[in-house]
Amino acid sequence: MAEKKKNPGQIVFGLDIGTRSVVGTVGYKTGDTFHVMAQQVKEHETRSMLDGQIHDIEQVSVTIKAVKKALEKEVGRDLNEVCIAAAGRVLKTITTNAELVFDTETVVDAEHIYTLEMLGLEKAYEEFQEQNDSELKFYTVGYTVVKYFLNDYPITSLERHKAKKIGVELIATFLPDEVVDGLYRSVEMADLNVANLTLEPIAAMHAAVPVMYRMLNIALVDVGAGTSDISITKDGSIVAYGMIPSAGDEFTDTIAKHCLVDYIEAEKIKIASGKQAMIKYKDIMGLTKQIKPAEVLKAVETVMQDMTKEIADKIRELNGGKSVSAVFVVGGGGKIKGFTKQLAKQLGISEERVALRGSEVLKEIDYQFENARRDSLFVTPIGICLNFYDQRNNFIFVNFNGQRIKLYDNGHLTVADAALQAGFPNDGLFPKRGKELQFSVNGKPHMVRGDLGEPAVIKVGNKEVSMNAPIVAGDKITVKESTAGAPASCDIKQLPEYDSTITVVVNDKKVLLPKFAMVNGKLQSEFYAIKEGDKVEMCNYYTVKQIADFMDVILKKDMNIYVNNKRADLDTLVYDNFAVIWTMEELSLSDVEKDREAEESSAEDTYEEDSEDGAPATATGGSDGIDVMVNGSIVHLTGKDSYIFVDVFDYIDFDLSKPQGKSVETLLNGKNAQYTEQLKVGDKLEIRWKQ
Repeated sequence: MAEKKKNPGQIVFGLDIGTRSVVGTVGYKTGDTFHVMAQQVKEHETRSMLDGQIHDIEQVSVTIKAVKKALEKEVGRDLNEVCIAAAGRVLKTITTNAELVFDTETVVDAEHIYTLEMLGLEKAYEEFQEQNDSELKFYTVGYTVVKYFLNDYPITSLERHKAKKIGVELIATFLPDEVVDGLYRSVEMADLNVANLTLEPIAAMHAAVPVMYRMLNIALVDVGAGTSDISITKDGSIVAYGMIPSAGDEFTDTIAKHCLVDYIEAEKIKIASGKQAMIKYKDIMGLTKQIKPAEVLKAVETVMQDMTKEIADKIRELNGGKSVSAVFVVGGGGKIKGFTKQLAKQLGISEERVALRGSEVLKEIDYQFENARRDSLFVTPIGICLNFYDQRNNFIFVNFNGQRIKLYDNGHLTVADAALQAGFPNDGLFPKRGKELQFSVNGKPHMVRGDLGEPAVIKVGNKEVSMNAPIVAGDKITVKESTAGAPASCDIKQLPEYDSTITVVVNDKKVLLPKFAMVNGKLQSEFYAIKEGDKVEMCNYYTVKQIADFMDVILKKDMNIYVNNKRADLDTLVYDNFAVIWTMEELSLSDVEKDREAEESSAEDTYEEDSEDGAPATATGGSDGIDVMVNGSIVHLTGKDSYIFVDVFDYIDFDLSKPQGKSVETLLNGKNAQYTEQLKVGDKLEIRWKQ
């Protein structure tokens, strides 16, 4: 059991799940010192991982579980949570900027900085989605700040400064879901929960390149078994990430072919080539053979040249087309003899500026056990542990309608985020409207919306919440999809273009006619329910025949018909306030005038009865006629002893046979008037089409 030199408090368990092996580290941090309590390495029994990608999840979980149990035995504690790192297979990066503007000058605190970084991360994700033309689904697995800005000026730290505006430039890294999901499932099958996820080059940078070195233009190359992950520093920041899918397994496979051995035996030969003067092995034929390290190195020479050239080209690409000042190499794949020398040659820099980082950087690590291995193999797992204290790069799992989903934890996750990740339809969260109804009225398109349905019923656990409710790891979320409301409906009488009745005078009798409409060429009443695509024409008139039908009057063929004292027939249009006469007698002009006189006399009597002083309110013009004002112009009526409203139509240009609106509106001295209203000298008449 590890010697407990200090009270460890909360310990951190870091796992480097590599292509060839799983390396575990347990420790804790006090101040700036990380104390390693235990370390374990176990190789995969089969080739369950290739190029950093897990192929056999169950077999990888077996290896993880073995490392976990060995570490638990050493530290005397159960290990339930683990920090892991993803290899840079199919790594994508986005560099972006974000700003946060305050209303007034504000002292910047940690929450402001966190918000700023999340704005940058969300912006990077949006930019990446626009560029992602593959069918792969990517996740954000980490980000690093390149620089901060205080009121547009670069600065290394924002906290406690006063600012009106703060900004950040950061690099966000993205990996396919299959890479991240395979890691999570393997860990969970080993009875562990992921406490933190980062990227392998980020973790390696934590341990191998101190902040004070990052002012220099340095490349860190983490050469594993399946991938070589690269990061570049300059001016105090990490400025780029990249990877190539070539690493230590390239050497192992070449040795296996050269010596006619399996992968495991070839790996042993590779490791021994740097330690022994003569290497013994047994080939697949069962024959015992010997090989010198020089022959091994000769066999992998071409592969080494190709790999180091690929790494050098990637470094130059990430560094703006030029070489770096120095290179630190970590990881087991870069330990083969001659690797650093060949990489220096490919980069065109001196050999001493490319070096393995192991014991040098791990001198600052406090090991609490004897015979600790201080080599490059353990740099990344220690960096994974150190990255835990940043707590920036983490995923959580929740259950959404029975589906297990993974979410990047930005600290502000809601039900809506989970619904989006689960592919739940967005309109399933909000009340849906019933089917709309579209039709036309008088040639103009109309649309009536359907009713709103019920909103989604959302529960986290057994508690009903809104879609903006916060969620945490392990939450069980159930969403009952919102419903659609009733489809839209509309009757003729509900249309704003509809007026309820038309008033006409038939044989001196006022008649109220209900409005109707022509729908698709057919006559319909106010109670007609409009259907999709209907063409509705509002009728602001009746024909004489329609009036007769409404009044249940049978008009004989030889009957005389008059509309507004003019000859008419059954098809003559009759508008609001028109006068209609039908009779078996043929009325002469004098007969018509007599009828009007009777109407006027009746109207006069009615008016006199309503007069306060009982005096006649009408005036006649005598033989010289009378003057009235019609639509602002003086009109002189002559030839009669008395006049009614309809008489003015013989003196003005107002064509009733060509409708210009729904009905004719008639006003006498500012009040609605009938055609039979008596006129007097000085009356003001208004006649217009009602729209």
